[in-house]
Amino acid sequence: MKVLHIDSLPRGGFAGLKETRLVVDNKIGGNHNTWNGLGNFVYLADARFLPHGETHMHSHREIDVITVMLEGRITHEGSLKDGQSMIANQVQVQRAGGEGFAHNEVNPEQSENRLLQLWVLPETAGEAAGYKFYELEKNQLTKIYGGNKQQSATFDSHTIIEIGIFEKNQSVTKKGKFLAYITNGEAIVNGEQVKDGDLIDGQDLTLSVLSDNVHLTLISLNNV
Repeated sequence: MKVLHIDSLPRGGFAGLKETRLVVDNKIGGNHNTWNGLGNFVYLADARFLPHGETHMHSHREIDVITVMLEGRITHEGSLKDGQSMIANQVQVQRAGGEGFAHNEVNPEQSENRLLQLWVLPETAGEAAGYKFYELEKNQLTKIYGGNKQQSATFDSHTIIEIGIFEKNQSVTKKGKFLAYITNGEAIVNGEQVKDGDLIDGQDLTLSVLSDNVHLTLISLNNV
């Protein structure tokens, strides 16, 4: 098992956003500072908007963009679900496909917020743009990405992303290769203590939660 600590990486950003990039896969121009992803998962940034900060309107094509709110609020502007607001423990997933989409994420508050942004490469080129929205439940993993083409709850992919918020003494297990990102607390993963800002690369996850409101982002692979 390997662990990458957020405080070992440079803090960057753009426009009204400060971020630390933990995953920038070689498929999209990664370097030695960051890790490669898993499957078609290629990017992970832990970010904070400045008060009233925004990304400014920009476009994507042939990428799926996932925004996970950890603290505060953002307002989403763009060609998909313009005007949608997000608060902590909500997730939006935007599929650009061949059609593409434009968006701007805005912090409407006078204080900083915190969010994760993940990118996944779609397995089929040229698909229509689409938008999905999820509310996270306590003490369970919610699948927000991946699955077969016969279902519509999530965008289809062999790359699976699940997210959950867990109270102290809860546990999570997952067979197979995984990447896991921990925020808001501490846990034991495969016998090693981890904390807020730790990215874990391992096999056969066994996680025990040490503090309340631990936020887990879990990436794995599935034959769908």
